Amino acid sequence: MNRKSVYDRWGVPEVINATGTKTRIGGSRIRPEAVEAMAEAAESFVRLSDLQAAASDRIAEVTGAEAGYVTNGAAGGMVLAAAACIAGDDLGAMSRLPETSGVADEIVMARTHRTGYDHAFRTAGASIVEIGTNDRYLGTGSRDVEPWEYADAIGEETAAIGHVYKSYGTPPLAEVCAIAHDHDVPVIVDAAAEVPPASNLSWFTEQGADLVAFSGGKGIRGPQTTGILAGRQDLIRSVARQQLDMHAAEAVWDPPSRLVDADALDGVPKQGIGRPLKVGKEELAGLLAALDAFLDEDEEARVAEWHDRAERLAAGVTTATGLSARVGTSGRSVAPEVVVTVDGAGSAADLVGRLRSEEPRVFVGADSIADGEFTLNPMCLTDDEANYVVERIVSLAGDDADGTAEDATGGAADGATEGE
Repeated sequence: MNRKSVYDRWGVPEVINATGTKTRIGGSRIRPEAVEAMAEAAESFVRLSDLQAAASDRIAEVTGAEAGYVTNGAAGGMVLAAAACIAGDDLGAMSRLPETSGVADEIVMARTHRTGYDHAFRTAGASIVEIGTNDRYLGTGSRDVEPWEYADAIGEETAAIGHVYKSYGTPPLAEVCAIAHDHDVPVIVDAAAEVPPASNLSWFTEQGADLVAFSGGKGIRGPQTTGILAGRQDLIRSVARQQLDMHAAEAVWDPPSRLVDADALDGVPKQGIGRPLKVGKEELAGLLAALDAFLDEDEEARVAEWHDRAERLAAGVTTATGLSARVGTSGRSVAPEVVVTVDGAGSAADLVGRLRSEEPRVFVGADSIADGEFTLNPMCLTDDEANYVVERIVSLAGDDADGTAEDATGGAADGATEGE
């Protein structure tokens, strides 16, 4: 592809994104409505607490939660969620986080829910209490975690239950929430990549989750640095108190009561643990515009477009010797994915690595390269880009078949996995 981009100014190779909404390559394509709203917001000023209060109302409306908040990505939302569950309304506890002496700070999590992303909980000062096993993968019929293990792990030091949602996880989220609520413990759900469908915005609240974190820069296609936290009003108020700029004289401190409720506090909170996670007026405006555009979209038409593009990708790559492909869905992506198998002596890692070392770089999904497979995701591709991806894969696979390919440089190692 010969097009020029802004990245050419700094000599940075552009990426053709055939792997989906991965943060490391910029998330998704931001919606034009979001770009327009961000540019307009940049032209004037607003009190961020007022804008966050308006965002809270809109998030509550679309999620069915009591309140909401725009965060610095889903990971920032997880930090703030943990901080709210640990500190609550305690101004002293807020000022000391991540130091947690004297307050409950344990977050119970199933072992199979542990990922690098739970560092967000630990950033707020939480200690992770791990339950369950990995025995389901042995094929014995056992589950990752039994319901009684949640109840058994809850004690006086429990601040919350942490739940990383995947459709194939057990036990069901509603059951986890019921157990937690029997013990008066909130449930925090990491649902960063779980929209679309739009119905998932409210589904987690309906299951009983107390705080749910969504990415604003994935399927919603808002600014990449935004996220949505939806949940109980008291917990969202704690989030606001710990994230907003509170460095103000008490005599003139008058935040919107539906978001902060200053009258319920003994004074102005200190700068909280959420201060480094600030969200600007431009990102707030962009996220709200993107959310409205996302909800107005024809969901069936969008899914049909993804399926059509996935089928064309699969048909294209199978013209190459040594490659086979199938279109399917999995719990890892909200869109259909093309699973490409590198047959015979070909190396999936070599092919993926060479695609990434070209200019423009071509990123495909590398979760299963150790098994001789890679994936193509249609979500972030235009039709022209999809054609280019097919062209480069077929060309490089043909080089391999002819025995003329050089060793890959900068390629992914066997067994490497992809994150969000």
